[in-house]
Amino acid sequence: MNHLRMIGVENQCGPSAYFHPMGPVYLITPPFTQLNTPYPATAYLKGFLNTRGIPARQDDLGIEVILRLFSQRGLTDLFDHIAGADQPVSENSRRIIALRDTYIRSIDAVIAFLQGRNPTLAHRICQDHFLPEASRFAQLDDLEWAFGALGIQDQAKHLATLYLEDLSDLIQECVDPHFGFSRYAERLGRCASTFDEIHASLQAPYTYIDTLLIDLLEERMAEVRPGLVAISVPFPGNLYAGFRCAQWIKAHYPDVPVAMGGGFANTELRSLSDPRVFDFFDFITLDDGEAPLEHLVEHLAGKRPQALLKRTFVRIDGQVDYLNFSLDKDYKQEDCGTPDYSDLPLDRYISVLEVANPMHRMWSDGRWNKLTMAHGCYWGKCTFCDISLDYIQKYEPLTAALLCDRMEEMITATGETGFHFVDEAAPPALMRELALEILRRKLTVTWWTNIRFEKSFTRDLCRLLRASGCIGVSGGLEVASDRLLDLIQKGVSVAQVARVTRNFTEQGIMVHAYLMYAFPTQTVQETVDSLEMVRQLFEAGVIQSGFWHQFAMTAHSPVGLDPAGFGVEATTTTVGTFANNDMDYVDATGIDHDRFSYGLKKSLLNFMHGIGFDFPLQDWFDFPIPETSIPQDYIQDALHEEEPFKWRTNAKVVWLGGPVSGRPIPRLSKKDDREGMELTVHDLHETYSVKLPKELGQWLIHLIPRISGDQKECLILGDIASDADAAGLADLELLWEGREMRKLRERGLVVV
Repeated sequence: MNHLRMIGVENQCGPSAYFHPMGPVYLITPPFTQLNTPYPATAYLKGFLNTRGIPARQDDLGIEVILRLFSQRGLTDLFDHIAGADQPVSENSRRIIALRDTYIRSIDAVIAFLQGRNPTLAHRICQDHFLPEASRFAQLDDLEWAFGALGIQDQAKHLATLYLEDLSDLIQECVDPHFGFSRYAERLGRCASTFDEIHASLQAPYTYIDTLLIDLLEERMAEVRPGLVAISVPFPGNLYAGFRCAQWIKAHYPDVPVAMGGGFANTELRSLSDPRVFDFFDFITLDDGEAPLEHLVEHLAGKRPQALLKRTFVRIDGQVDYLNFSLDKDYKQEDCGTPDYSDLPLDRYISVLEVANPMHRMWSDGRWNKLTMAHGCYWGKCTFCDISLDYIQKYEPLTAALLCDRMEEMITATGETGFHFVDEAAPPALMRELALEILRRKLTVTWWTNIRFEKSFTRDLCRLLRASGCIGVSGGLEVASDRLLDLIQKGVSVAQVARVTRNFTEQGIMVHAYLMYAFPTQTVQETVDSLEMVRQLFEAGVIQSGFWHQFAMTAHSPVGLDPAGFGVEATTTTVGTFANNDMDYVDATGIDHDRFSYGLKKSLLNFMHGIGFDFPLQDWFDFPIPETSIPQDYIQDALHEEEPFKWRTNAKVVWLGGPVSGRPIPRLSKKDDREGMELTVHDLHETYSVKLPKELGQWLIHLIPRISGDQKECLILGDIASDADAAGLADLELLWEGREMRKLRERGLVVV
């Protein structure tokens, strides 16, 4: 790179005044991500651009294509297209085609129901003579037991989901094999070390789905008239559609620059060198998008030389060049603004119910505002993870006050009070502060997030999180083997995970576990033992949902950076000219881990539905496996191990119970003639009483209002101990562990 000679002292530019007059930044998420809620990248960027005074428009073209396809007009065109193709089809597709009129007649009502706009239709959906049924409904015989515990709305939502999946099967067979509700042409984006296959696909005629996408894009480009199009590609399943959008824009709006960013570029395109990519995109940015996007705006406005762009690939003289000479720092998360979901059709997203499991459904059911408590991961040690990349390595937490400010802004803007914090791993201390701030502000919200199963999540902290509206957590148990967890540097043990998940579950907070198999040097015995650990965790009721992932070695993880140190040999010897993240390798064990996939996933599906615990592990596999070496009561024994209360003088004390009143009583009990006080607590579900010695009762009556959740400042245990001492009480540490206080501590007096 010889661009340093171009650099002057004018590289620090004021932002908003320089936006060029051609039009706003147009932020696009191409098909497909989620049906039920927007992927948040464009909302994050639009929120940031708002703070810089840069006009922006955003569109989720994925949900727009789905709604256009799954409509009366869309299905009419689809069936006509299939009829015109006159191709041989399967028996299942012939049945769907034969029932075309029923599908066309019912589709608008079903979509409205899944959007929450037609709830009474649930009664008809649950009848036998409303929805046409094809092969997806065959599984109902196996799932009938599930609907006894579900209401009619959920049952109807599940049936409507099967109905859409039948149509999806038809589309994949007869129209476009790339189609999927949450991904499109995903295979093309996976392991694409060269650009050849994607490039060849882009030279082919439009698919049926491509045509729908481009028709929408043509309408929006004419409406928006942007000065810059920024396409976010978070996953491999968005890549092909992102290129199709860029290709059309280049052909019809050649003067409008097009940029790509997002998770796929951040992980896969860090060594990009194929110049053909820039026939479609003018710029490709890496990592946090705020500063690079602002730099592009300044550059297009003529106020920043191209050489001073930030983390941006461009093509110069026919070669790919990486420009990162800007001296400007990245923006702190606190300065990036509140995510802005305006422009997105929030009332038109579709909630689907693929699995009856109450935790598993949260990824596809309901509209969640997405926020991040902290940039990066506070742990940052897991050896399978891309911890060398900025999105993991650069840890930067927000404050609880700022998070609540943003939550309130988003509630006002969207009308939604549900939040999914999409952290790599939410920090326990910040979760505590967020919960306290939510209680102080008396916000009524529902939220869930991703965590590490670390011992900081005590019973008391889980009580506090529940009181603030936390309903679920997901976290990595990974390989449920202590040897492998140590090799992964997960920082937890299986027994610890069991106790932490118990603490959450006891408070009604659901738990999802990410599970992994085929980690380097993992033996067959360890795979079997991991499954037994998982079986026991589900049987104990401390985990409600899970998902098995097969280990993949990535170039930016500790395993990928030092394969030999983990007992594997990398067989990927060249750096890809396009994508470069997933690596092929040979494990010294020589085990074929692929054959475990079906049995692990089948057993887990049964465990999630509360069945199959008494099946021998061998029954899940069609090849011999060894007996497990894990004792049958391993998890139960771990759950019976109680962690002693740790007296920490700086711990915060909070009362989560209801209003408390007191009355003096002449004696504590028949056997104890000391004067006492009876405290009456009016909890949400019951009224109960606690009899305490007079001095302790009087002290608590005055203390509880000062430690209620809506107080501006929390008292700490050390201050309360001093207060108790001034009140003439005995050693508070002893009192705290006493029988009299136990009932209050179990019901709402927490130390966090």
